[in-house]
Amino acid sequence: MTREVHAMLILFTIGAVTLATRILPVLIFGRKEHIPPYILYLGKTVPYTAMGLLIVYCLKDVNVAQKPYGLPELLALSVVTGTYLWKRHTIFSVLIGTITYMVLVQMVF
Repeated sequence: MTREVHAMLILFTIGAVTLATRILPVLIFGRKEHIPPYILYLGKTVPYTAMGLLIVYCLKDVNVAQKPYGLPELLALSVVTGTYLWKRHTIFSVLIGTITYMVLVQMVF
């Protein structure tokens, strides 16, 4: 299989999966105006669960027993929390936190 065919298959698969995630809820629930209560519950709880999972995943390899003792991660996490509480904008907070972490790791620690 050539690289072009492989790339096209990957793009087709990505497109099909994206389309399926858009169409599947309509096929399952129809175009009803009433959304089932368990779907509303999932819509309220899953984003917080996903953020908690991402935080645990990001901090799982931090070694507080060796230098820099997890300080870049702690400072970046503090920046993300502070900017989110200040602006209430998730993407902005994550972007500023990522930049802070990269600057700390590359230049300071």
